[in-house]
Amino acid sequence: MKTAFYERENMALTALLELEFKADSLDDAKKVMTRVLDETRAFDGCVGIEILVDQKNEARWVVVEKWQSQEHDTAYRKFRAGEGAITDLGPLLAGAPKLTHYSAL
Repeated sequence: MKTAFYERENMALTALLELEFKADSLDDAKKVMTRVLDETRAFDGCVGIEILVDQKNEARWVVVEKWQSQEHDTAYRKFRAGEGAITDLGPLLAGAPKLTHYSAL
């Protein structure tokens, strides 16, 4: 049986990570995120990253991550949940991050 095109394995995916920082922590957030995103860009399977900043609220960011496959993204999330945990980010956030995954049609 054929699998629908949007259910294929090893398909590239885009992850959107929505972050809102405390207004008084933006300078520290930029430093932390520069380091974190350098590590992310070097992670196996990362195709690219773009950071979007809300024009009306510079404390709201969307990190657009492009991954070669679901497997690469899963390995990255496992890394961040373990040895690559970002312990200095939490205190800078105004709320919980939101992560959403998308595949191209």
